[in-house]
Amino acid sequence: MNLLSFTVVLGLLVGVWAQLNVRRPLCDSPEAEEAALVAQDYLNAQHQHGYKYILNRIEDIKVHTKPDGDEYDLEVDLLETDCHVLDPTPLANCTVRPKVLTAVEGDCDVVLKKVGDALKVIAFKCKTEESTEDFCLGCPTLLPLNDTTALDFVRVSLETFNNITVNTTHVLLEVGRMSSQIVSGGPIFIAEYVVVEGNCTEDVCVPLADAMAARGICTAKGTIAQHTVDCKTFSTLIPIVDANSTAPADPVLPPVVHVHTHKHGLRLHKLTAHHNPHLNSLLSAESAESAEVVPVVPAVVVPVPAADPAPAADPVLVADPAPVADPGLVADPVLVADSDSAGDSLTSKDIGILLKKRDLSAAAAVMVDGPAAQTGPVPLVPVCPGKVRFFDT
Repeated sequence: MNLLSFTVVLGLLVGVWAQLNVRRPLCDSPEAEEAALVAQDYLNAQHQHGYKYILNRIEDIKVHTKPDGDEYDLEVDLLETDCHVLDPTPLANCTVRPKVLTAVEGDCDVVLKKVGDALKVIAFKCKTEESTEDFCLGCPTLLPLNDTTALDFVRVSLETFNNITVNTTHVLLEVGRMSSQIVSGGPIFIAEYVVVEGNCTEDVCVPLADAMAARGICTAKGTIAQHTVDCKTFSTLIPIVDANSTAPADPVLPPVVHVHTHKHGLRLHKLTAHHNPHLNSLLSAESAESAEVVPVVPAVVVPVPAADPAPAADPVLVADPAPVADPGLVADPVLVADSDSAGDSLTSKDIGILLKKRDLSAAAAVMVDGPAAQTGPVPLVPVCPGKVRFFDT
């Protein structure tokens, strides 16, 4: 065998071995759900500006079996909620932004490592953008975070709030989002911004350099001349509750968010873009491409010959008779890591296809007094993507 042929054969064997060590769980399986929720919480912890994100859909999952622990390659779709990252409200109680208020989505590729029973994120890559949706006439339109007129509205509405508070002056910490809307009386502004207790000297106020300083989020609506403003104060100490226990753990200080109002024309706070760039070879192109869809490979069904008819005088139900080829053997487009029987006898013909037994409990009974019915191809259950929890983006 010459060197070229040896190299080709070796490459095929390496490729087959790699495929045999890759599992494809269902995107809605408990295993995938666990990994996706770990990724969701981790990404929110890295997100220091703007709002919390919640899982909308698991787009794809691959599990690589390795000697030092399984490695999960995960693609998830997240949606922005109305809870700021400083808000201690549990994520499950936060409301997803509807499309008419300009929904924001995050497409993230995440790599997790499982050692023992613990999952840990080791790399991620995210793309954040507005949901592609036709906006209705008269709906609020998202403005850039450095829009000067809208920022003037924020400043004036904060002055209004400070005039009605007692013994405390609040300073702008971060603008969350700003929108404009056309109504019968003309355009109005809708703004959300985070404030913090200020340290004032004469007429100059700066954010209080204290982790215990009161923080809150304000929602203002109207015009510069006439508006309403409502502010909600966050708890200074956030109780962390173990999901498996009703007893709260020790409270922790909220993260520090710095003044962040000039975003060079951006209209939203983006998720942290990436982590561990040197591991990007493990990540797919999902977060770098828009509207990428992983196609579902159609099933290939082994032809099923009809059973020989038996005498009509003695009808008996026969389950899976020997002469009948097994209609439950279908071609699986994915090589399964735990297929013991295929590992030793795999040939070049077998590359790319393994036969997997399917449940025939509903279709195994055949009447002996007539030929077996040919019901046609049985489609495979799609592995991915998973269910949409809120809405398509």
